[in-house]
Amino acid sequence: MHKLFVLGMIICIAFAACQSNSTTLPIIGQREAVEKEVDGKIVTDTVYHRIPAFSFLNQDSILISDKNFDQKIYVANFFFTHCPSICPTMQRNLLRAYEKYKNDERISFLSHSIDFKYDQPHVLKEYAKNLGVDNAQWQFVTGSKAAIYSLADEYFVYTKEDSTVAGGYDHSGYLVLVDHDKHVRGAYDGTNEEQVSQLLKDIDILLKEYE
Repeated sequence: MHKLFVLGMIICIAFAACQSNSTTLPIIGQREAVEKEVDGKIVTDTVYHRIPAFSFLNQDSILISDKNFDQKIYVANFFFTHCPSICPTMQRNLLRAYEKYKNDERISFLSHSIDFKYDQPHVLKEYAKNLGVDNAQWQFVTGSKAAIYSLADEYFVYTKEDSTVAGGYDHSGYLVLVDHDKHVRGAYDGTNEEQVSQLLKDIDILLKEYE
């Protein structure tokens, strides 16, 4: 996906996230009107963008997939363990959400490493431990460059291997809120405490949709 398109989507997502109200959240991304027959009548239905199927190795060297997040709300992001710039702040802020909802089976967290060379499962395991993650509610995963980077596009997150930037990888620091149907419902700058606070509020709103 073209960089400018991804950045444009990020701007749209951030704006939509800020516009969320106290009763419902928007569904972010492309949508398509599809006609289908119901009880002999032609009706128009709206098909929304969804996060596609995926499968990655986690910090315990166990293969996990999108099925692990069925019937759950989850927050996803993209990082790498030796990131010298935005990742430490982003992950500490995501830890706020993890600690708030710890042991709440309705919500999970998923961090995808974009460093497909270094961030092997044992590295992710040590990273998670040092961060303070001590249960399976927050998964850290690794995979091939093609698989991780193409999935980042589906979350509207910019990722790029770039030897000219610190750490060798360029990426945006968005925390992406996903619902039971794998629809993106919001994205929040993980380095901005105000937006992370909004994420916490929006998680509560989304949880109420499934009560």
